[in-house]
Amino acid sequence: MITTGLILHTYPISRILLLSSTLATLSYTMTIFNQVQRPSIFLYNTLIASLIQKDHTKVALSLYDQILTHPNLKPNNYTYPSLFKAFGAHQWFKHGQTLHAHVLKFLHTPYDNFVQASLLNFYARCGRVDGNTSSSLEVLHLFSHMQKSLVEPSEVTLVALITACAELGALSQGIWGHVYIIRNELSFNHYIGTTLITLYANSGCLRFVWQVFHQLPHKDKFCFNAMIRGLAIHGHGHDALDLFEIMKQEGFVPDDVTILAPKLEHYCCLVDLLGRAGLVKEAKEKVLTIPMKPNAILWRSLLGAARVHGNLEIGEVALRKLIELEPETSGNYVLLSNMYACMDRWNDAKRVRQLMKDHGIDKMPGSSLVEVDGSLHEFLIGDKSHPYVKDIYLKLEEMNTKLQEYGHQPRTREVLFDIEEEEKEDALSYHSEKLAIAFALIASDESCAPIRIIKNLRVCVDCHSSIKLLSLIYRREIIVRDRTRFHHFDSGSCSCLDYW
Repeated sequence: MITTGLILHTYPISRILLLSSTLATLSYTMTIFNQVQRPSIFLYNTLIASLIQKDHTKVALSLYDQILTHPNLKPNNYTYPSLFKAFGAHQWFKHGQTLHAHVLKFLHTPYDNFVQASLLNFYARCGRVDGNTSSSLEVLHLFSHMQKSLVEPSEVTLVALITACAELGALSQGIWGHVYIIRNELSFNHYIGTTLITLYANSGCLRFVWQVFHQLPHKDKFCFNAMIRGLAIHGHGHDALDLFEIMKQEGFVPDDVTILAPKLEHYCCLVDLLGRAGLVKEAKEKVLTIPMKPNAILWRSLLGAARVHGNLEIGEVALRKLIELEPETSGNYVLLSNMYACMDRWNDAKRVRQLMKDHGIDKMPGSSLVEVDGSLHEFLIGDKSHPYVKDIYLKLEEMNTKLQEYGHQPRTREVLFDIEEEEKEDALSYHSEKLAIAFALIASDESCAPIRIIKNLRVCVDCHSSIKLLSLIYRREIIVRDRTRFHHFDSGSCSCLDYW
């Protein structure tokens, strides 16, 4: 057996630590480290990176804390990339934001390329998992700073950028990344391919989705998963199942993500078809008898069927299950409340709203993102903060006048405020997606390009019927991605066939 003392005198300590963290126990590695007198920042960085690679994140953080409290040491460019990687993997988002603050405090600009890439990756990962719009916007913000510093983006940076664009539906910026890859002849591998498939699927560009997929020289299961998911969220269930069969024929072993997408899509299609046919009881039985635990998507689909056909009993059952799965999601309560409102059961509607208050749940304010000429613009309900607010509201008046000319009757039943009917119509006119459409029509008056909107909540009945007519009136395709599904509005109809 080789003694610790002999090792310390024979090899550089950093190599010993790397070797011991790979082959030996954690306690043995730390024993060696604690014998070192006056360890350098290089030594700390080496051990932190190695520990994180072995999933000893808490120990790595304790070493980072030692650096912060050390009188003669401070973190450098090599300290942070591995830490950001750990926080992204474990989704410790709040800790990652603190670490970002440390970067601002201890490092000088322009930041090292690896630091910038790790920051982009961290925010992209958090944005992809929890749908946090602010984290994806932070990625774009960081990338703009990176461009000003004249640092060339790497493959890792571009993957992070395109992932953030996919979250936000920022198609122009995502296309910029795609063009950059082609012009600079970067490797068009499965990592890049998967993120591009997700980008185009989230932006409603299924033609580009297929194009990227077929151009990939080498595909892996993650590419197939992204394709199957993309097809499923647009309602192309049969194509998703066909691709699942091709995946198996080509020798790829489906994982949990693959299996979940076709199976859930299959049962969602069944529940959807039964609901459309008015067979709400049969839809409920199907949800209760599937060979897996029904998730929120299935229960929400059933709740939607109950809403369309006015089956309050099944609607209440679905809501109870949704509250168990998503106790803090306000949209579930609002949907049932609107069901009561549509049937003039105002006391019950108010009871559901009171239930929200009792549980400390606030209704999430509606917001819509629209991309125009490569810039993202966000609107809230009744928003008057935009620089072109006067033009937007003039356009909104024009839209409302034309909607009335086409016979549109505002659906005011879901507006629960104790106000007059005329005021309820005004409240519906100022919904965030209508403001976003008004701005897009102003900013791209001569364009025939589709208007792409991301809504954080389910599109209400009035906005849905309005946007159908607006797509006909202005002869523009309008694609709305709400929290439930994609809606492709064109020539006065919607891809969901008024069932969502």
